Amino acid sequence: MVNKSITAKANTALNLGLTNLARVVTYRLGVKSGISPVTRLEATLPSGAFFVDTDLHTDAGLSEPPSLKAFGYIPYRLEEDKPNWFYSPLTQKVFKDVETVWYKIPDFDDGVGDIKGVWEASRFDWLIKFVEHERQHRDGNSLVILDNWLNDWCEKNPAYLGPNWKCGQEASIRVMHIITALIGLDKLDSINPNIFGLLEAHLKRIAPTLSYAIAQDNNHGTSEAVALYIGGAVLNEMSPSKRYLDWQHLGEKWLSNRANKLIMKDGGFSQYSVNYHRVMLDSYCLAEIVRRQLQLTAFPKKVYHRLSKATDWLYVLVQDNGDAPNLGANDGAKLLPIGQSDYRDFRPTVQLASTLFNGHSYYQAAASYDESLNFFGIDKLSSNKISLPNKSQLFSSSGLMTRKSQNFFICFKIPKFKFRPSQCDALHVDLWFKGDNVLRDGGTFSYNTTTDDLDYYSGVESHNTVQFDNHLQMPRLSRFLFASWLKPLTMKYRKNTLSSSYQDEWSCQHSRSIKFQKQQIVVTDGIQGFKDHAVLRWRLMPDRWVLKDNVLSNGKMTLEIHSKSALKIRMVEGRESRYYYQKTSLPVLEVTAIEPTTIHTTIRDIT
Repeated sequence: MVNKSITAKANTALNLGLTNLARVVTYRLGVKSGISPVTRLEATLPSGAFFVDTDLHTDAGLSEPPSLKAFGYIPYRLEEDKPNWFYSPLTQKVFKDVETVWYKIPDFDDGVGDIKGVWEASRFDWLIKFVEHERQHRDGNSLVILDNWLNDWCEKNPAYLGPNWKCGQEASIRVMHIITALIGLDKLDSINPNIFGLLEAHLKRIAPTLSYAIAQDNNHGTSEAVALYIGGAVLNEMSPSKRYLDWQHLGEKWLSNRANKLIMKDGGFSQYSVNYHRVMLDSYCLAEIVRRQLQLTAFPKKVYHRLSKATDWLYVLVQDNGDAPNLGANDGAKLLPIGQSDYRDFRPTVQLASTLFNGHSYYQAAASYDESLNFFGIDKLSSNKISLPNKSQLFSSSGLMTRKSQNFFICFKIPKFKFRPSQCDALHVDLWFKGDNVLRDGGTFSYNTTTDDLDYYSGVESHNTVQFDNHLQMPRLSRFLFASWLKPLTMKYRKNTLSSSYQDEWSCQHSRSIKFQKQQIVVTDGIQGFKDHAVLRWRLMPDRWVLKDNVLSNGKMTLEIHSKSALKIRMVEGRESRYYYQKTSLPVLEVTAIEPTTIHTTIRDIT
């Protein structure tokens, strides 16, 4: 067993990439030894006017304050009309070590819990809301308050000290929001010296740790590359300098590299996550907007091709109301929170990206998803030469099958991993019926939580699939890393049938086929190789579900369970997290088998 564990770790290291591991080790040794330039960073943050054109006032008020919500659902808590930059709305705790240099702050602090709660207000998404208010009212008051908040942040967060400087991606998000605000106010070519200094201090923090971000093969690398590109370009436009141009070129290099490597041929992104896919696309949209406004050289054609495919990937998953399957890890980020659309509305990103990268705005009717286009001053486009992507597709590189049939939409997760998986969701089925997410994924909840919660949300229980002998589908090596990545034994995509299968390292096998018939779908699960029992779960949208014998119904559809073997069928209470750090309950149908068997689930439209 020891040898098996060592082999699993070694294989996982190879899958992650030796170059990436070398980047991580080099970075950590450099910080620990003091050799790394991050240990010698110095800057003085500016104070005074940032966005206003007159002297600051402290008594200005907003007649209609903008709606400010953390993680898309928690109202901001203000103290003396400003956020507490070290308060977590998730845990209601306050971070204490605010004068510690950032690289000495631990990744996880039990005293404050999930640090993402502390970081949220310092992402500066409120900049966009204040700018929107100013664009609507043109009275200057919102910009005065905005500047007061920025002054308070700079005073309370001296350069490179405290938790809000710990993460290069968090600094990058601030850069992106500052530049988004400048664009919204039409000030990109005439920025205030204090904004100039604030951007420069942030790029000094981001550049030395970019290699570490690249090693993650995720949104950290894309976000930080975009921030260096747009930040360096803006600074160089105002005050030409080799340093600023080097930042711009460094960002541009990795921006292209990440698009070519992390966006797969079918458009899927390395994190196998709908929300991180949105974060990535929004980042590239902002890079392209800045590129156009500053009339910089276009990115390589291959980059635009990958971004076009990534746009189509997201469009296929987004439903008519803007929601999408809650697939993969989700940190609660909405990078461009423009307008009043809900956090779970992905249409604004699709609309912006399709306009920029596909030459056709995918949603032609006027609606709230156009607000991002209006904010950036981008015309809606219409092209007769471009057809909308088919909602029924095989995404063979990123491991997804989708099928739209009658009143049903199916998203079927295949265990195919070029990059590290973050959840045990092999053969998960997300089912939508008449626009409602009837069979749904549990989400993420939190990255810093109890072992039970971690295993629940990123494990098998929060997915519509089979769990064997109470273990995960892959052994967990750490909070964010699984070993023995699954591979599909079979993978078939046909007109009326989707199917795939796998075998885990415990020799448990699961095969699943999904057949589309008139007014119904039949899911067939073959299970074998387990020791004691296997549990098939169907995680249901909250509704009035009634279970009678082997038939479950809510009056609109039924789920009927059949098998030649004896089964235990029961309803239990499960949990889901549709917004970061939010827990709500939902009903779950559990079907337990104690011997190898085949289970048929017939899902019928009875409307």
